[in-house]
Amino acid sequence: MATYNKKPTHTLPCAHIRASIWQNASESGPFFATTFTRSFKDKSGAWRNGTSCGLNDLDALLTAARKAKEWISVHALKR
Repeated sequence: MATYNKKPTHTLPCAHIRASIWQNASESGPFFATTFTRSFKDKSGAWRNGTSCGLNDLDALLTAARKAKEWISVHALKR
């Protein structure tokens, strides 16, 4: 059974996209997982976070994913 941290191990911002890297534990040992969020202002002007991306967000999403892959690759080797 996997266990989950309440805070990400590392966060990588790229424009309005944020990649959060989580270290989890399982019976097979620790592993990293990544989630992506997009910050936006709602109708009242308050900042919110969502998980859907539009066409204009996809380049930043790709960049954040590449940075996350590089970070995980470097830190996974240290185990």
